[in-house]
Amino acid sequence: MKYRLYKVIACWGIVLMLLPACSYRVSRAERTWPHPTLTAKPWTRWWWLGNDVEKQHISWNLSEMQKAGFGGTEITPIYGVQGRENNEIQFLSPKWMDMYSYTMKEAERLGMMTDLNNGTGWPFGGPGVKIEDAAVKAVFHTYTIDGNRQADLKITPGTKEPAELSVVMAYGPDGQRLDVTASFLPDNTLHWIPPAGGKWKIIAVFNGKTMQTVKRAAPGGEGLVINHFSRKALTDYLWRFDSMFSSTGSKYPHTFFNDSYEVYGADWSENMFSEFEQRRGYRLQDYLPELLRQGSDTSLCARVVADYRETLSDMLLHNFTEPWNQWVHDKGSITRNQAHGSPGNVIDLYAAADIPECEAWSTWFNIPGLRYDSGMTPQQPGTVGLKFASSAAHLTGKPYTSSETFTWLTEHFRTALSQCKPMLDMLFVAGVNHVYFHGTPYTPKDAAWPGWLFYASVNFSPFNTIWKDLKSMNDYITKCQSFLQQGQPDNELLVYFPMYDVWHKEGGLFLPFDIGKKLSPAFDSVVRAISTGGYDADYISDRFIRQAAVENGQIVLPGGKYKTLIVPRCQLIPLETLEKLLLLAKEGATIAFLGELPADVPGFNQLIGRRERLRALKAQLPDPVKHFGATTQTRFYKGRIMTSLDSDSLLLFTGAKAEKAKAEFGLDYIRRKYDKGHIYFMTMLQNRSVDSWVPLGVKARAVLRFDPLTGEYGKAAIRSENGITAVYLQLLPGESVILKTFSDNDVAIPMLPAFQYSAPAFSLEGAWKLRFTDGDPIIKGEYDMPGSPVPWTTLAVTGADAYAGTARYTLTFSLPDTADEWELDFGSLAESAHVFVNGQDAGTVWSIPYRMRIGKFLKNGSNIIEVDVTNLPFNRIRYFDQQGIKWRIFKDINIVNTAYKDASYGSWPLAVSGLIQPVKLRPLFRKQ
Repeated sequence: MKYRLYKVIACWGIVLMLLPACSYRVSRAERTWPHPTLTAKPWTRWWWLGNDVEKQHISWNLSEMQKAGFGGTEITPIYGVQGRENNEIQFLSPKWMDMYSYTMKEAERLGMMTDLNNGTGWPFGGPGVKIEDAAVKAVFHTYTIDGNRQADLKITPGTKEPAELSVVMAYGPDGQRLDVTASFLPDNTLHWIPPAGGKWKIIAVFNGKTMQTVKRAAPGGEGLVINHFSRKALTDYLWRFDSMFSSTGSKYPHTFFNDSYEVYGADWSENMFSEFEQRRGYRLQDYLPELLRQGSDTSLCARVVADYRETLSDMLLHNFTEPWNQWVHDKGSITRNQAHGSPGNVIDLYAAADIPECEAWSTWFNIPGLRYDSGMTPQQPGTVGLKFASSAAHLTGKPYTSSETFTWLTEHFRTALSQCKPMLDMLFVAGVNHVYFHGTPYTPKDAAWPGWLFYASVNFSPFNTIWKDLKSMNDYITKCQSFLQQGQPDNELLVYFPMYDVWHKEGGLFLPFDIGKKLSPAFDSVVRAISTGGYDADYISDRFIRQAAVENGQIVLPGGKYKTLIVPRCQLIPLETLEKLLLLAKEGATIAFLGELPADVPGFNQLIGRRERLRALKAQLPDPVKHFGATTQTRFYKGRIMTSLDSDSLLLFTGAKAEKAKAEFGLDYIRRKYDKGHIYFMTMLQNRSVDSWVPLGVKARAVLRFDPLTGEYGKAAIRSENGITAVYLQLLPGESVILKTFSDNDVAIPMLPAFQYSAPAFSLEGAWKLRFTDGDPIIKGEYDMPGSPVPWTTLAVTGADAYAGTARYTLTFSLPDTADEWELDFGSLAESAHVFVNGQDAGTVWSIPYRMRIGKFLKNGSNIIEVDVTNLPFNRIRYFDQQGIKWRIFKDINIVNTAYKDASYGSWPLAVSGLIQPVKLRPLFRKQ
């Protein structure tokens, strides 16, 4: 049949010999895929269950991970396997150190690297933690007594956990604040006569112990969690590592890791009062009613609580994170830290480590065909919370932002590789460029199926069926990260995070920083407007504003330069922060205030004086700045101050490069810069398609297009109109692309063709055959499927409904006509497929939209296609539960569902497996 071609869109065929001489300034290495370094490959958390490891199985595990495309592992010891107590090894014992050292050598032999959790389970703690170093909670008791009368008040902590009295304070009717701790007798009685009449409030504070123990601890790692606000507690804890590494001469790991902050109820420290007075300039014990929000002045209460929260943040940074980082550096290693969940300013906490690490879990994307478990509640996609980690890396010039990836992505045994890709792409556009899987359980090679499992992860393991095609996904990650680790970030905007507005919020004392929640609606609104408008930004804290400088009108930080710093609508701003913002503007920077100027200073100490200085600072501003309305720009010495009530209008005046790929076409993106141009990663994470000229925010003389799924690359078609460079892109929902621009040079490289989809596809129908090739239970024989292929779970074949593994679909067919290219379209798939055409390896399809181009493998006349489809392991686990086969063999939490409850999968519906709809072959023709 004949197909009419579309009209000429652009002249893409360029004779290489006619290219200008500047084409050859681009080296061969610059116009091909970057060399895949170990850090460009994904790494995985390697759960050592019960430290029950043996050298031959360590070697096998590492070898399998290396073949699957992992660049490294992070050893995290965890709880053990039932009935194997005699095989367990005590953490940091000489035998454990021997296994660790063997692992280091084996990893090096295989060209891999090894990280180590700085403990077992999480958080830091263990058998060496004495009660004085354990996590602390404040225990408050309030009493009322009459003045001028003898008080013999019995005061006890009233807790089961140990608690030591810290202070007893008395507050009189006329504002008296007296420390009466000296009147507290050994028999727990306060023997004291108030000096005046009226009612007196007595508040006793005990340093209580939470008695929290290490969560999911491994053998030899059980014990109390440390006090993360005490430098002494950290030093005492790390001594155990010093001792064992020194005595055994073991090599330190590439990276020491600290998991997310899950120290429950620890809202205090024995040194709280002294630290508070040193850092905030007044005595917290004088304001305990306000701290407990029992004072009559609610504004004062909020200020005292905010000062307390800021002090906790400072203590966590200076007494834990920074000294831990220094300890690791002294060993020649680097740190990787998850700051989220902690009661602090996470920008500063992330930035204190060498590799800030965020965390991602089940997320919803509007991509057609993307499956979700009915029992889960996926969240809407969003990068707002994830970007705190990458912002910290960008501000400080740290080369990597990592992510704990695929935590609780679905129920157990139900995660497909196709469900992983959108999350990966979301992480990439959020600035993550060093993915860590969560994770891979160590399992002996001879263990019974389904192997050893961890309770809260996808369990990327050789025992999981998806491992068969995992190399394809890991290759995708490697290709993406090989570009995303090049050059420097190119975010042109900074957005101030109003931490003090957050700290002044109502609520309990302890305020953990949850990256999944909106802590500041005004901040979230600005960040989302920036993203929707096609811009990108990093977040900045007060601490980093104080470090900023100005160079040629740009705001300079250790990690990069920015055009504009935006201050969202906020009520409170530290005096030092506003002083520095105005200084930056005086020196040539652009500072933008959205909504209104901050009205007040935070905290309580010297409040009147600081308010006066704030008014004086604001009085320096030109009059238009003080009256918000339409977006205005006002010269301020060498720089500019912008004000606006509307974020969209404000963004137009910042001078930042808006990307219409996002604003008009719905493509999420991240842009980086390198010495000759820019690098883009773009992905379609919604139900939209692109087949159009897409304008770029940067000018380019040449653009290379890289397909991280197939490995294909070449020159992209570009055109320039009104000084704007546009590139021709074709992307379906779920697809992604990498672009590399060259600002000044053309590139001598063949053009990657674009194709038109005007011709109809035809179904591959005929005598399809199926046989089960690699899985359990063993099913012999070959099965006919006349017409179109069907899922093997619909066949009346014994064992097919319990099969976990791979089955081969085979068809002999003839091409009906000729075309420039042929696209194989599975439509939907359960769950991945390795395709062979005429005996040649055509590649693996593992992600939506389940399409691949196979024209180079086809021939005129008869063709044979073989499709090795691998399903999920769920149906086999379902069968195990139906038959009462015991596979939940783990200690501690064992295996639970996503609601943390015991659950049997025996009553769940069968998971469809195999080819589930007609396979189509679509002729494609080049756009000329």
